[in-house]
Amino acid sequence: MPHGKKAGERCIQLDQQNRCLIFGMAERPQVCSSLRPSGEMCGNSNQYAFTWLARLEQLTTP
Repeated sequence: MPHGKKAGERCIQLDQQNRCLIFGMAERPQVCSSLRPSGEMCGNSNQYAFTWLARLEQLTTP
C-alpha cells in the first residue's frame, strides 16, 4: 500500500485465504517482515488474530 494503511483497514496484499501475496519479496513492508506471530496473537481463529492485530495497530498508530 504505497501510502500506508489505516488501522483496521484490510491490506490489499492479502488473498482470499488471508495469505500475503508479497511474502518474502523486497516490496513487503518492514513492519510486516518484523512481525513474529505467536500463539497469543493468533489464538484459534482468523477472527481472533485479526482482532488482536487491530488492537495492536490502534496502540501503535499516532
